[in-house]
Amino acid sequence: MKRLPIVLAALVASELLWAPATFAQSVPESRWNVEFGIGWDNSISGNINSSAFGRINDLPVVITKNTYEDVYGTGLYMRFGGGYMLDETTEVRAIFTLQSLDADLTTMGEIGAANLYGQYSDYQAFTLDAAYRRYARFSSSVQGYGEGTIGLGFVDKTDVILLAPAANFSRDATDFYDQTTAFTLGTNAGLMFDAGRGLDFFAQIGFRYVTGMTDVDNLTGTGLENINDKSARWTFPLVFGIRKRF
Repeated sequence: MKRLPIVLAALVASELLWAPATFAQSVPESRWNVEFGIGWDNSISGNINSSAFGRINDLPVVITKNTYEDVYGTGLYMRFGGGYMLDETTEVRAIFTLQSLDADLTTMGEIGAANLYGQYSDYQAFTLDAAYRRYARFSSSVQGYGEGTIGLGFVDKTDVILLAPAANFSRDATDFYDQTTAFTLGTNAGLMFDAGRGLDFFAQIGFRYVTGMTDVDNLTGTGLENINDKSARWTFPLVFGIRKRF
């Protein structure tokens, strides 16, 4: 996994620097466009909580790790934005992404001899990315493209309620993660289909990295302080959408 960012950077660089010599860098008929897309942000790595052991209320506690996929599953997200064609093969874009995922009741581990559960609050994020895209035409109505993105993600605070009914235990760990401004980096590849009248349909896949959320030490003195310090994540987004040129 440590070599993955290097591989991705190499792929992005080769994609963005490549442009077919057979197409002249002429002025496009439509320079501006807007788009709307919907997709799935499939998690590859990243923990919403990591493993640890400690003591709460003089009882031994064991926490087992949970990934974003364990807690939130693979949820839909919406994206919208616009682009400006610098020439026939090069485009700069601004992309806004909205994501809200419901949390499932999650097994967290054990406290004493009882099972420990956690109920996380919803994951809510708004992201603004800048993208640099290069196109390659395959036919009169189909283009392929590759792009690199960089941006900021604004993630709402995350709370979790810890429950162990058999031990008559309940604890509200408010601000498990504080409100966070995260750094994002991504690369995508896709196909664009010309539907006529300035409309295009597209489908794309990619890789996306989001830095970790801001952890809050509200479990100080329990030995569990490090369960929320590995929240950076890699995802594999799949997006379908429509674009209007004008």
